[in-house]
Amino acid sequence: MAATGVAPISVALEGVHEPGKVPTPVLLAAMLRASEKVSDLIFSPGRPPQVEVFGQLVPVQMDGLAVLTADDTRRIAADLIGNNKQAINTLREQGSCDISYGLSGLARFRVNAFIQRGSCAVVMRVIPTAIPEFDALHLPAHLGDVANLRNGIVLVTGPTSSGKSSTVAALLDRINRNRDFHIITIEDPIEFLHNHKRSTIHQRELHSDTPNFALALRAALRQAPKVIFVGEMRDRETIEMVLEAADMGLIVFSTLNTIDASKTVERIVAAYSPEEQKTVRERFAKSFRFIISQRLIPRADGNGRLPVFEVLKSNGRTRECVEKGEQERRTLLDAIKSGEPDGMQYFDSEIAKLVRNGLLDLETGVSFSSNAAVLGQELAK
Repeated sequence: MAATGVAPISVALEGVHEPGKVPTPVLLAAMLRASEKVSDLIFSPGRPPQVEVFGQLVPVQMDGLAVLTADDTRRIAADLIGNNKQAINTLREQGSCDISYGLSGLARFRVNAFIQRGSCAVVMRVIPTAIPEFDALHLPAHLGDVANLRNGIVLVTGPTSSGKSSTVAALLDRINRNRDFHIITIEDPIEFLHNHKRSTIHQRELHSDTPNFALALRAALRQAPKVIFVGEMRDRETIEMVLEAADMGLIVFSTLNTIDASKTVERIVAAYSPEEQKTVRERFAKSFRFIISQRLIPRADGNGRLPVFEVLKSNGRTRECVEKGEQERRTLLDAIKSGEPDGMQYFDSEIAKLVRNGLLDLETGVSFSSNAAVLGQELAK
């Protein structure tokens, strides 16, 4: 086994079990006890069970389970998938599958099982049992305006593990608490569980409730929703359905793995042929309301990570940039800067504030900045 620079965490297995045959629920519960800040659980042949804490993988030591074998990871994957025939077929045919898994009274997980080097590996994202509050996520106060929207598209973007799901859950919960709407979510898999509050909310999971996003979206348009959440805009067909739903006057939430507002617009436009791109720019310019991009950045004191947000809001100038494309001195960044009094903000300015306040060190701030030169200008103010 390769050496690791991170000290392992030792945890005890509750109860007596046959060596090498620890029940999967017992194993998961023990790994969750390794830290209060576990975000992911990882099972890989030839490695000990591992947890991710503040972006770093940490081995978890348990009696009788020093290193996982291929049989161990195959058994864990089988226990998690259970009798989900769709997931079993997807794993066999495509080499990976996504499912959700619940550990009664402890946690829920978003699970990806996949084949590598002919053996099985598993990654499990821990989903908090409680829907996070705005304040707990440090969301910009102006994003509370999302709950007052009448129609349009709200996109939450960022790299994997940047907290997009938590942000969407908080925004949907704000609507659920304050509006008398019908909300439909289409997720792969379902993450946060929403209860009916003022709104009525239905959650559909890919594979178990519907075969794909596009079909579920078409059905949703006939189910009288006011709000739809599409877990991810993965392809042109889904993007087209999201635009169509917005054209019909619905509020549509979705996510993209893009790093900022500008790259988000580029990704959407690039899904279309050159002949169609002018039209899709016009449609998206009319229908988007917010693009919220986020990053999680390690704190200077090493005690966790800080969320940093870029917020692009729809107004005359931002719509013009989206519709006509960015040009010199007419970029989305320029539009965001001019819109700061209206609640817009951009990464380098927010990072500069954290560096000045001593919450981020300069080197880390530069490495997470969108443009080191712009960050330098912000710090020089």
